[in-house]
Amino acid sequence: MTKFLKLRCNKCKNEQITFNKTATAVKCLVCGEILAKPTGGKTKVDARVLEVLE
Repeated sequence: MTKFLKLRCNKCKNEQITFNKTATAVKCLVCGEILAKPTGGKTKVDARVLEVLE
């Protein structure tokens, strides 16, 4: 089942939403910090997950 994740950047505290199965690295739109990396399946999240959205 596919879901969206609401993440908070550890560096600048910006919040953004991403897909739980990303194909490319997800960067913070404010500071450029990598928030999530693809693994071939589910995303490896390097930021704080605030909420799982369906």
